[in-house]
Amino acid sequence: MRENNRKITLTADQALQALAQLEFIVLSLHRMGSHYVDKPVADYQRATTDFIDNERVTGRLAQVRRILTEPFDLTLGEDDMDDIERHLQGVKPWRPD
Repeated sequence: MRENNRKITLTADQALQALAQLEFIVLSLHRMGSHYVDKPVADYQRATTDFIDNERVTGRLAQVRRILTEPFDLTLGEDDMDDIERHLQGVKPWRPD
């Protein structure tokens, strides 16, 4: 890891923007889970899918990722990857079966 990436700084505004998005998503999903605990799984699945789509959850999470990525120096290393790419290369996103 590059020395200048060992410690990054966010402004209070940046941190609060990210926290607001995460709070909305986490609390909403928690409340949905509690609400649907005794209801059919299909209803819960439909509600969570609708929530993700209607509330632009993917876009909200992308905004959090942008906020967290901004302070990093994205200079490529000898492996043609920046520090973030290198650290996240083991993340295995969902793929269809």
